[in-house]
Amino acid sequence: MNKQAFQDSVDDYLDFCAERGEDPEKPYSGIFVVRVEPEIHKNITIEARKKGMSLNVWVKNALSRALTDHTQPPTP
Repeated sequence: MNKQAFQDSVDDYLDFCAERGEDPEKPYSGIFVVRVEPEIHKNITIEARKKGMSLNVWVKNALSRALTDHTQPPTP
């Protein structure tokens, strides 16, 4: 896709949002800060080290599992 085609596509999207009275979606950076109690911080760091993971990877995996569990239909 050339630069002009990309710009035209973005302009079309912005016009579409304006016609519907909606704000356009903005990209997320993937970075956010979570504050937890020091004891929780310590415990998840220990768990991550036991699994040979960084704290970031451990938290990302835990959040992904929570989303998967949340979106699965309940089992009878």
